[in-house]
Parts: sequence; structure tokens; C-alpha cells
Amino acid sequence: MALSTYEHLQAFSKKVAEGLPPPLFYRTFGEDLRRAEDLLRNHGTVSACRTHLGEALLECAHGLCHCESVARDAGAIVLIEGHQRGMPDDVVGPLAESAVIAGLLHDIKRREEDHAVRGSIEAERILKAVGMDGRFREYIVYAIRNHEAFKQTCDLGDEAGCMVSDALYDADKFRWGPENFTTTLWIMVDDRGTSPERLHGIFQDKMKGIERIKDTFRTGTGRTYGPEIIDQGITIGNAIYEEMTLLLRKSS
Repeated sequence: MALSTYEHLQAFSKKVAEGLPPPLFYRTFGEDLRRAEDLLRNHGTVSACRTHLGEALLECAHGLCHCESVARDAGAIVLIEGHQRGMPDDVVGPLAESAVIAGLLHDIKRREEDHAVRGSIEAERILKAVGMDGRFREYIVYAIRNHEAFKQTCDLGDEAGCMVSDALYDADKFRWGPENFTTTLWIMVDDRGTSPERLHGIFQDKMKGIERIKDTFRTGTGRTYGPEIIDQGITIGNAIYEEMTLLLRKSS
């Protein structure tokens, strides 16, 4: 029963998501997103870091696809923020590269306790191995250590480093929107063997936690565009809960 219920609910979640418009962030900043995607796919240092990252190192629900989405959006946020602050392109470019690398590596220790701290330690080892410049290495390591929700915000005292850190945080929290309810949720319940009854029992409390994310975005870009992304996720989540309630009533 659990498998067929979850197959139905995932298909249902995707149908609900298809009825929503693309979030404004993705409609507004296509050029910055394309540039960040190019860094992710083609930049030499990013590619060198990728060789140290495999699915076996990542937690199933926060795998390579998740990390690449975070990397792309983090790089785009840095480009947006940097240009809005009047930073020249030769300054913003390396910062965007740093944000992309931070996104790619941020969950490298997701399977372990204190994954942000342990991930930052592992990231520093990788960055030294690929010859990353000390200043940018510091930015990436700090950003990874500082990417968890409801914890400290940037205290580096360095505008550029804080921008990388805050961009990583916001890009990671964008994933709590539609992506969480169309993809991540179903990977998690399958991996953990969570029954539909158990999921139904905890679903509304989890939704309250997601609602709180809207108030935690750190960049101007995140604060402007992030709440809409979260609200779309909440819309899908509420629809899933109603559909799950109906299915469980029918099966009881």
C-alpha cells in the first residue's frame, strides 16, 4: 500500500506544481543563472572540485542534483548582489565562482552529525588539494559552516565573504520550495521506510518549520524572491496533505 500511495502522491505533487508559474527569481535573472550554470559546468577549478564529489559521499535526498541546483543559484545570487552593489565584473566573477563551489560541496558530509562543520573541514581539504586561493578558500569554508537554518548569520567582517556565505544559505533554502515536495520528500520517505500514516502524522508540524524559513533569507535577493518560492512549496505541501488524508481515509 505504501508504494502505490507514494507513487500516487508524487505524481499528484508534480501535477500541482505544473499548475504554478515559474518563481519570479527564475523568470527575472535568466542571464545570471545561465552564467552561474556555465561556471558550474565548465570552470576548471569547479570541475576539479567535482572530481572529489560522488553520490556515495552524499545523503540520498541531498545528492548531486540538489548540490548542483544550490551551486547554480548561489552563483547567480552573488552575480545579482555584486552588480547591484556596483562591484566590477572582475571582482564579482571570482566571488560567484566561490559560491558555486560552496554550493557544490556544502552537503559533502550530510550523512554525518554536525554536517555543516564537518563538511567545511572536508571542503578545506579539497580546496587545498586543488590549489584554491587562501582568501576564497576561507569564504567557501565559512559559507559551508554557516549554511544551516536558524543558526548564526555571517560574522566574518568581510563584505565579499559574507555575500558568498549568505548566497549559499539562500540558494540552499530555495530548495524548500516546489523541489522539496515534488522530489526530495519522496526520496526521503523511501530511504527511511516512512509509512504514509507516519508521514501524515508529522506532516503539519514539518510544514510549520518550512513556513519559518521565509523569515530567514539573508541577501536582498533572497528576501525579495525567496518567500514566493517557499509559498509555492507550501501550496504543494498543503495539497499533498489533503490528498493523503483522503487516501488514508479510503484505505482505513
